[in-house]
Amino acid sequence: MTAIRPEVLVLDVNETLSDMESLRTRFEGAGLPGDSLDTWFAATLRDGFALTAASSYGAFRTVGADVLRSMLAGAGLASDEATIGGVLSGFGELQVHPDVASGLQQIHDLGVRLVTLTNGAAAMSERMFADAGVLPLLEHRLDVESPGRWKPHPAAYQYAAAVCGVEVERMALVAVHPWDIDGARRAGLQGFYLDRRATPYPEAFLAPDLVVPDLLALAKALEAR
Repeated sequence: MTAIRPEVLVLDVNETLSDMESLRTRFEGAGLPGDSLDTWFAATLRDGFALTAASSYGAFRTVGADVLRSMLAGAGLASDEATIGGVLSGFGELQVHPDVASGLQQIHDLGVRLVTLTNGAAAMSERMFADAGVLPLLEHRLDVESPGRWKPHPAAYQYAAAVCGVEVERMALVAVHPWDIDGARRAGLQGFYLDRRATPYPEAFLAPDLVVPDLLALAKALEAR
């Protein structure tokens, strides 16, 4: 049976659409090694997930600042607000991956509605999307502040469905993170794994409905449906 083309694509932002590699220089500027970015991002997600599991909520900026403060202090480096702000302000200067503009345009031309849903702050990516020329393609830019639960909690995906006025079964999540795909699938959405780094998908998670290397390949796959 031919897979159903979703009415709405829910797009993750951090790493899925944005290229976070430029943040490494921010960490280095604060005295940390560049690979601290990966440790910091994983720890920020961990703490955000922990709050969600405890039926609580913390804003991405707050959680991320706490993690960074601990990392800096543990390394004997300045952990004042100016240093932390200097690192995290780099989120406002990120660029999209090279395939994003043309890929989203092709998907939009198929009649698929596009929205973003991030555990970060939706406002932080406005300039990035404007610079890439894709801001007009995005019907909504959502974050998890309103539902008060980080993805992969089902409330986050249900919130996106409510805003878009569709059933979750008519939506698909696009993400580079298997935990996000798994959460979306358990909430009733389709899950499209954007495998930018040719990373094996974990067997412990529900399998994605589609695996593609980038958004251009996703556009072709949706066109065939």
